[in-house]
Amino acid sequence: MENIMNSYETLFVISPELSEEGIKALIEKFTKLISDNGELGEVAEWGMRRLAYPIDYKTEGYYVLVNFNSASDFPSELERVFNITDGIIRSIVVRHEK
Repeated sequence: MENIMNSYETLFVISPELSEEGIKALIEKFTKLISDNGELGEVAEWGMRRLAYPIDYKTEGYYVLVNFNSASDFPSELERVFNITDGIIRSIVVRHEK
């Protein structure tokens, strides 16, 4: 059976309490996870930005936007890993419509 690749993007927010090395390590972890399970596209680090509302008493976060192509079962695994990783405040994975 042919493996169909879909286009996705994910936005995740990293805790501002992490050091610069910690932030870079998390970005590296998730870009490697995505590239191991699909095709990594553009990675846009938006940097430190103010949150729309406080999350766990934090008012800022480090935003990262990643575009990628993968099989349809991978985004659920990516969301699971986001949820169990310390240092990730919020994340979302969205499929691009053609």
